Amino acid sequence: MKLELNIQNKKLELIQWLSTLEDSTIIEKIIALRNNESKDWWDSISETEKESIEKGLNDANSGKLNSHSSARKLYEKWL
Repeated sequence: MKLELNIQNKKLELIQWLSTLEDSTIIEKIIALRNNESKDWWDSISETEKESIEKGLNDANSGKLNSHSSARKLYEKWL
C-alpha cells in the first residue's frame, strides 16, 4: 500500500509540473516517450520473427508440443 501511495504522489507531482511547463521541446519529448511506450512490440519485429511466432502458435494449436523436461534435455548445455 505504501508503494502505491508513493507512485500516486509522484504522478501528482508530475501532473503539477506538467501543468506549469512552457517549454514545447520538453512537452514534445514527453509525448514521444508516451508514444514509444505504448507501441505494440509486434509492429517492431521482423516478418521472419512474426512468421516464426505464428508457426509456433500453429504447432501448439495442433498439439505439436514437447514437454518441458524434453526441452530441458535438448537445450541443457545452454541453460
